Amino acid sequence: METKTRYSDAELEEFRIIINDKLKVARDIYNDAMRRLMNADSNSDEDTAPTYKILEEGTEAMERENLIQMAQRQQKFIQGLEAALMRIQNKTYGIDRVTGELIPKERLRVVPHATLSVASKNARKKY
Repeated sequence: METKTRYSDAELEEFRIIINDKLKVARDIYNDAMRRLMNADSNSDEDTAPTYKILEEGTEAMERENLIQMAQRQQKFIQGLEAALMRIQNKTYGIDRVTGELIPKERLRVVPHATLSVASKNARKKY
């Protein structure tokens, strides 16, 4: 039996659809976070009590930090998905970058930007 060295064009198209769906959601989340960050300074509470204002500012700083972290994670995820689309275009998608073997479809459906099989990823963690 011949070992498959790459996914077929039909399989790559299935992955392209999955990735584009995930990209749309990731971009929406990223854009929402950026909008919220840009508007965070526009809410004024000039007439509230000083103690409340200090608590409010602490909460706002924490929320802002969380939004920044979420935006950064989404940006990294988007870059990973875009790189996966390039690998589909180059017909190198789904190939483990360490072993050169195909990454199982089940893994790619869940983590479509993966460049390592679970076994390769686990082996890397040991070092």
